[in-house]
Amino acid sequence: MKIKSGFVLRDVCGEQVIMGEGLGALDFGRLLCLNETAAWLWKKAEEMGEFTVEALAVALCEEYEVSEEQARIDVAAIVGEWLKVNVLE
Repeated sequence: MKIKSGFVLRDVCGEQVIMGEGLGALDFGRLLCLNETAAWLWKKAEEMGEFTVEALAVALCEEYEVSEEQARIDVAAIVGEWLKVNVLE
């Protein structure tokens, strides 16, 4: 998986939001608010380019004190939401 072209993380009035920019995101028409951990995962996914739930879960465990099992569950849920709103390919 990877983040679709045209979607970026921005700080808007102190909130971390995913927003569409350019023609590739023309039909998105919304802002997606992220908590601190989800924003960190988005940035990590951007760094990785191509990523998997497992790779993000490993990175999450290295950054935060969380079990591997809980990291996989949490990352799968967040990535599932991103897939649902069509910001990943």
